[in-house]
Amino acid sequence: MSDPIVVAEGLHKSFGGAHALRGLDLTVPAGTVCGLLGPNGAGKTTAVRILATLSDPDAGHARVAGYDVVREAGKVRERIGLAGQYAAVDDKLTGRGNLRMFGRLSHLSRREAHRRAGELLDRFGLTDAADRQVAGYSGGMRRRLDLITCLILRPEVLFLDEPTTGLDPRSRGEIWDSIRELVADGTTVLLTTQYLDEADRLADDIAVVDHGRVVATGTPDELKATIGDRLDVTLEDPAALPAATAALNALTGTEPTTTGAGRLSVALPGGRLRLADVVRELDHAGVAAADVSLRRPTLDEVFLRLTDRQETAL
Repeated sequence: MSDPIVVAEGLHKSFGGAHALRGLDLTVPAGTVCGLLGPNGAGKTTAVRILATLSDPDAGHARVAGYDVVREAGKVRERIGLAGQYAAVDDKLTGRGNLRMFGRLSHLSRREAHRRAGELLDRFGLTDAADRQVAGYSGGMRRRLDLITCLILRPEVLFLDEPTTGLDPRSRGEIWDSIRELVADGTTVLLTTQYLDEADRLADDIAVVDHGRVVATGTPDELKATIGDRLDVTLEDPAALPAATAALNALTGTEPTTTGAGRLSVALPGGRLRLADVVRELDHAGVAAADVSLRRPTLDEVFLRLTDRQETAL
């Protein structure tokens, strides 16, 4: 495992009387993608703003690339990139013009800003559109351009706040490919997203945030394993639902849930069943099954289990 490049310990942040962070702890190894997941208002964006030096914590501390985000904010900013939910590019400029402008704002010489713009446009497949006004770009092209403006100075850590919001599947795939390229080159990515399939596809590790704290961490597979596989059963006769429910409850020790007419699903925490045993138990109960299957839980199911709450956090 790589050494951590992002470390947060006991972060607290309040706005008036409302608590956004309540002791958030986070560790991100270098050269990985960490997916930061949580319900709206869980504290994800507040955490990112603190790590990106845009806001100070009320308590706790954090280090990015070895530097304290409060006491050494300038050093941190030299080593990070940040892309928000909406593309922050100038519609009136060309793609190349935007990158050259960001290069100059980052204190590159004119020659170096021009060279770096051409390099990034070529690498991320925007060369053909480089000299067109950004107002004519598609949503996916604008997001890619916004992403690469953050790479002018080759950041060690890149914060991406919901980078594919509102994009079509093809454009999302293009952004995913770009993120993979960055990580392959050694950049660490901290990604917040509402698309759980995105986190499943991209993240090496996931931190689930709820009520301003990290409530679970692990790889996507490790988090799925915490709730176990699921058994799905479709009955030939929906009228047999009560008998099937009783039989599956006796077999698994868990009450099944009804997912449709004549369809049942039950979690199998801590173990597996053979499909033959399930069919045999249903047969003994006089229940005919049209289909019986075992499946891994989705990240959506893990998310809903971990963030099942009664109150709203900020």
